[in-house]
Amino acid sequence: MKSDLDRLMHEKNIDAILVTGPAQHNPAMYYMTGGGHLTSADLIKARGKAPVLFYNPMERDEAAATGLQTKNLIDYNLKDLLKQADGDTVLAVALRYKKMLSEQGQTAGRMALYGKMDVGAGYALFAALQKIMPDLEIVPETSRDSLLLQAMATKDEAEIAHIRQMGQITTEVVGRVAEFLGAQKAKDEILVQPDGQPWTIGDVKRRINLWLAELGAENPEGTIFAIGRDAGVPHSAGTASDLLHLGQTIVFDIFPCQAGGGYYYDFTRTWCLGYAPDAAQALYDDVYAVYQKVMGELQVNASFAQYQDRTCELFEAQGHPTIKSNDFLQEGYVHSLGHGLGLHVHERPWAGSNASKEDILAPGVVVTIEPGLYYPEKEMGCRLEDTVWVRPDGKMEILAEFPLDLVIPITS
Repeated sequence: MKSDLDRLMHEKNIDAILVTGPAQHNPAMYYMTGGGHLTSADLIKARGKAPVLFYNPMERDEAAATGLQTKNLIDYNLKDLLKQADGDTVLAVALRYKKMLSEQGQTAGRMALYGKMDVGAGYALFAALQKIMPDLEIVPETSRDSLLLQAMATKDEAEIAHIRQMGQITTEVVGRVAEFLGAQKAKDEILVQPDGQPWTIGDVKRRINLWLAELGAENPEGTIFAIGRDAGVPHSAGTASDLLHLGQTIVFDIFPCQAGGGYYYDFTRTWCLGYAPDAAQALYDDVYAVYQKVMGELQVNASFAQYQDRTCELFEAQGHPTIKSNDFLQEGYVHSLGHGLGLHVHERPWAGSNASKEDILAPGVVVTIEPGLYYPEKEMGCRLEDTVWVRPDGKMEILAEFPLDLVIPITS
């Protein structure tokens, strides 16, 4: 949580953090400000001090709405700084950062960077800043050891409310998709429109995007709606022109976020239209059994990675290959059990090969549980996924319940 930032900064020997970029679709800035229409801003948080938001004067009301201490960038006269820098824009902006940091008492020490900007411009700018502030060490952080991601791993009640709301929107849209598909007619084992033309994956995805927008959500990462062979490749988004055949497995993985790049939800179901052939039903039954077993074994403060090992053990006992015995596996169980979820669709805690001892199911974390099996050469795949909150009382709660049925009946 944000209340952990000073402790984490102390533990990692970080004296300050600098966050830059817009507040929308920029998780670090959204986290620190709560979002809003800030198209370009900077935020400095020194250890032990409240964060300070530096804003564009045209967005002074949006900045004030964050409730943070604010400073207007117009007070740092860029025209004068350009003269001082002999017209070098990069140096002028670096000089502005130097002045901003100095006001916060950060002329030396270790500073971590977060946010979004063009990588080339960022490299030039912070190289210039390092040159004019040699006593300030700019510290690189990765997703594995980022103190900000570690703080973000545990959510407060307000954050849970946002994720829960997105879960309600997500399952509402999934329900609409199921209802839409079930209301169609089938001809020669293919879903068809009233004029006899076949429905396609692309047709369904357009409706998904429309329904999400109607409910106030965005779909920046796209949706996986993949049938047949595509369902056997975990991150295949699906081919827009593919037809909706009865009896083929459809992996439907949907992970929208709040408008403006806020909190995400992540959810997967596997469906067969009309009926499930024996092979598809057997595959589903194996995934369902592992899903239920792992869900029932989750324990507060346990290592998340231990459940990845457990999932591999369970699938191997069923006769399926897993990445536990083959890192390069491309069929069977080929990915990690899940991941943290919040302002990123993938964040800490991790369950896979990048997990550390800090990746635990601590009270307050939100994770996905998503076992799956994939056999592209057999033209089928299956994944079941729900988003789970580890409540303060240690209980596990699925934040948006939805049926786990495999078959969508085609009534016409």
